[in-house]
Amino acid sequence: MKKVLWEPTKASFEATALYRLKTNLEKKHNTHFENYTSLWKWTNENSQTFWTELWDFFGVVGERKGIALENPTDFLHSKWFPESSVNYAENLIKLAEKNRGSHPNANTAPFLVFKAEDQVEFTITYPEFTKLVSKAQQALEAMGLQKGDRVAAMVPNHPATIILMTAAASLGAIWSSCSPDFGVQGVLDRMSQIDPKIFVTSDFYIYNGKKLDLKEKTTEILKSLPTVKNTIVIGFDQPLSALANDTNTTTAHSLSSVIPLSLVLENHAVRPLKFAKTEFNHPLFILFSSGTTGVPKCITHGHGGTLFQHMKEHQLHGDIRPLDQLFYFTTCGWMMWNWLVTGISSGANILLYEGAPFYKDAKELFKFLEQHKCTQFGTSAKFIDSCKKANLTPSKVFNLSSMRTVFSTGSPLNEEGFDYVYEHINPKVQLGSISGGTDIIACFVLSNPWTPVIRGEISAAGLAFDMDIWDDDKTPLVGEKGELVCKGSFPSKPVFFWNDPTREKFKKAYFEKFENIWCHGDYVEKTENGGYIIYGRSDATLNPGGVRIGTAEIYKQVEMLDEVVESIVIGQNWSNDVRVVLFVKLRDGLTLDSNLIDKIKNQIKKNTTPRHVPAKVLQVQNIPRTKSGKIVELAVRQTVQGELVKNVEALANPEALSEYKNRPELRD
Repeated sequence: MKKVLWEPTKASFEATALYRLKTNLEKKHNTHFENYTSLWKWTNENSQTFWTELWDFFGVVGERKGIALENPTDFLHSKWFPESSVNYAENLIKLAEKNRGSHPNANTAPFLVFKAEDQVEFTITYPEFTKLVSKAQQALEAMGLQKGDRVAAMVPNHPATIILMTAAASLGAIWSSCSPDFGVQGVLDRMSQIDPKIFVTSDFYIYNGKKLDLKEKTTEILKSLPTVKNTIVIGFDQPLSALANDTNTTTAHSLSSVIPLSLVLENHAVRPLKFAKTEFNHPLFILFSSGTTGVPKCITHGHGGTLFQHMKEHQLHGDIRPLDQLFYFTTCGWMMWNWLVTGISSGANILLYEGAPFYKDAKELFKFLEQHKCTQFGTSAKFIDSCKKANLTPSKVFNLSSMRTVFSTGSPLNEEGFDYVYEHINPKVQLGSISGGTDIIACFVLSNPWTPVIRGEISAAGLAFDMDIWDDDKTPLVGEKGELVCKGSFPSKPVFFWNDPTREKFKKAYFEKFENIWCHGDYVEKTENGGYIIYGRSDATLNPGGVRIGTAEIYKQVEMLDEVVESIVIGQNWSNDVRVVLFVKLRDGLTLDSNLIDKIKNQIKKNTTPRHVPAKVLQVQNIPRTKSGKIVELAVRQTVQGELVKNVEALANPEALSEYKNRPELRD
């Protein structure tokens, strides 16, 4: 029997929103839930009732009309609350006001807290936030931003980013962001697909003690985004409080198309916020797939589904309460940023950290968490593992007793990672290992305040996610590895892929393996305890440090080099993580040397992100392919890992795999 590391008390559970919901449902529907599993089963058997009940339980602002679910038996074409309207930004503002209510210091305490390593730090209060959103809303409207227009952003995890996103969403515009460490081509591969009207960037950002200017990169990007009419530049180190004055502090300006945010905001007085009427499924966020098989897919999520799913996870699973201090280490190119921001609706204060998490051996990060009495600490499994390997003992140096929860995602958290959290961060926290994805902007499996934490396991499936683990014959598995599937529709299913009018890309992404069943692409075991262990992606997506990387993004850069004919890249399991290994076939007569390796790595780093850079670059003579000409990353990865390669008969040149077997360079 695996070790139980945390379990709820009767008092702790009865203090949660999940307990209040459980009690409400039992009374209203004349039923009884003896444990979390019985509640989870009821939410799947009565999913339309459950989501309707949550509308009232959370006090969601909007207009509920008609049916809860259209086409319930057709997963691909199902549509939640098709006649209803919900505006995400309106709910951020109004639910925050309701949930913060009359709590002491609700309007004077730091609401958005920003720290960039040891170089920049400032805060804004909740009233300042709403004033800044008002000014930004007017500015965007003056620029001609309308419902359905796109705002593309290459931005740091900064309070101004949240302000501009909220203002854009309030008008019914669609927000799409990536982190500033993306190269020019990486940004264009994404943003050029969505024809943005407004582009948002920063003057610089900070990483590992360095100030990295964005002016040149922004100039290059804008040359290839002809639909952009205005560009807003965030002042990275400019505190925002002074810009929240009730009246404008400057005279009218003749604005150019590239405008500092300070000038944008100063040109407008504070006015009452207004909110566009947006359908429940009106597009809110465009997130991007990893780009494994080509240009990243534009995964589009709606106002209502995003809001409902996040509030469910925050309040019912994560026990996030008004005036909690919610932190997640994330960039604006990861869905955890969207997840973090929705915490505003639950009345939480939001802690934002920008820069390298391990700057000064993570002392700046942990000092930040101590200073602001963080209650929910969200990070990656890779960060926990790195702290462990560096022999860091933050609980001895910092007072982290305010933490009630540690969230971990990005890659599977191993058993030693569980131990490290309890031994060296806080022995009393509930450790929530969670997993989901950009595809659902949510978590299929995660923690909840009713279920114990068992070493090495994710606690449970999310409420109203009718999921299972199947083999290829659709047989449910327990104690064996299989595909994570979901058998019924859920509100945060993407409303569509951008530029996919026939839904062919959408169908291929999730419904190709099993008819009318969502196949998520994760390789998972359901344990006898009812928990889950994730072993990684079941496709070829790379995952170094918990960050999903598409192979096509690397190929695109490598094969621009004259010396390289073609390449194949895999993720090799290494030291409880994954490292990127690149194999290159060079032009005849060339040999891979240190200079060429440096050139390849620099090309990748310049145009993608540092995480895309391979740990190993090795030369091969042949790239294995299928008979239809597709390269086979999975077969190469299996060969490198010493695993049996299935379906060798599908390869046009199976003998090529011998080059990848037992490579001495991959043993260190």
